[in-house]
Amino acid sequence: MSVAPVIGKSYDRPASLDLPRSPRPRSNSNFEKYAWLFMRFSGLLLIVLVFGHMFIMLMIDGGVQRLNFAFVAGRWASPFWQIWDLSMLWLAQLHGGNGLRTVIDDYSRKDSTRFWLKTALVVSMILVLVTGTYVIFTFDPNITG
Repeated sequence: MSVAPVIGKSYDRPASLDLPRSPRPRSNSNFEKYAWLFMRFSGLLLIVLVFGHMFIMLMIDGGVQRLNFAFVAGRWASPFWQIWDLSMLWLAQLHGGNGLRTVIDDYSRKDSTRFWLKTALVVSMILVLVTGTYVIFTFDPNITG
């Protein structure tokens, strides 16, 4: 039994597949595996931290009407809440930065573009982390106008 030829198609050789989009070479490093695991675990922990934060801020004891400078000053007087908010800041920044790093790797074609985008990402992440950490630990409730 023979197969009738289709116009414009040749069945003599198998169809070839295009190369993957990502031009970067694969390394033997486990960095991507650990980055993938970090995204899963940090995402779960962020859900707990963020929903806990929202529940406390919006639902308990009068809701959003009580949120003011004095509330924040009282909250950040406790090391527990400083660590809670610091954990939320650091995990959200690292989680989002890791996700954006993956997007940059997936969609930037040129190595130079990838380098500059990742450089801008790292610089902005460091600025946000340093500034946020500084504010949380040096917050002065005794502000004078």
